[in-house]
Parts: sequence; C-alpha cells; structure tokens
Amino acid sequence: MTRMFRRYHRQIAIVLCLPLFLTVLTGMSFTIAHEWLHQDELGEFILGLHTLEILHLEKIYPLLNGLGLVGLLITGLSMTGLFRQRA
Repeated sequence: MTRMFRRYHRQIAIVLCLPLFLTVLTGMSFTIAHEWLHQDELGEFILGLHTLEILHLEKIYPLLNGLGLVGLLITGLSMTGLFRQRA
C-alpha cells in the first residue's frame, strides 16, 4: 500500500511542481510589488499571472491547485505511518 501511495505522490508532485511554483512566486512578487514598491500596475499584472486570469483560467486554477495539494497531503500523510494500526 505504501508503495502505491509513493507512486501517486511522486506523480502528483511532478504534475503540480510548475503550477505551485508559479503560485508561490507570483504571490510573493505581488506582495513585494504592491506593498513594498507601491507599483500598482505591476501588481495587477502579477495578480493576473497568479490567478491565471491572463489565460482565462481564474475560475478553475485555484480549484485544481487546491485539489492537487489535498492529494499531496493525503498521500504524504499516509506514507508517514501515523495512521497505521498497531498490533
């Protein structure tokens, strides 16, 4: 069972690597541009990238990111052995 979860965890991680990296990078960049540098136009552009509004995916992108993270959490926690029944 653990081997199966490792395989799923690896596959999910490979698929989500780029979208999650984009989300984290643009989230930090938005804060820097908007709050620290007071560049509102740049902040709006970065926010468009953050939600993928540029590609008209703003309605589905957060849902896919969230579902992927839940999948990583479930497979990762199952591999830790915290929920195994001890005999």
